[in-house]
Amino acid sequence: MNDEESQKLAIMITEISAKMEILLSKQDELAENISKIKEAVYNPDEGLYARLNKLDSRLEVLEAWKNTNAKALWIIISVGLGLVLTTLWQTIF
Repeated sequence: MNDEESQKLAIMITEISAKMEILLSKQDELAENISKIKEAVYNPDEGLYARLNKLDSRLEVLEAWKNTNAKALWIIISVGLGLVLTTLWQTIF
């Protein structure tokens, strides 16, 4: 091997070494991000699943309230319509 080839080889090894260092730092960064995501999802008190369960329970309460109010509204409308029809019937006859 001559000097030129050995210099090229040294440069290539240096480049590979630099790229491996970058790769290792990115791998550490990725592992840290994954652990943060895992903590955010699986934390039993503040994680994603806990927040979804809270939202589900709030939605169930809201749907129950809506159904109750819809029934009450239909009763009020029926009674009001009945009173109007009764008044008209008594006025006509």
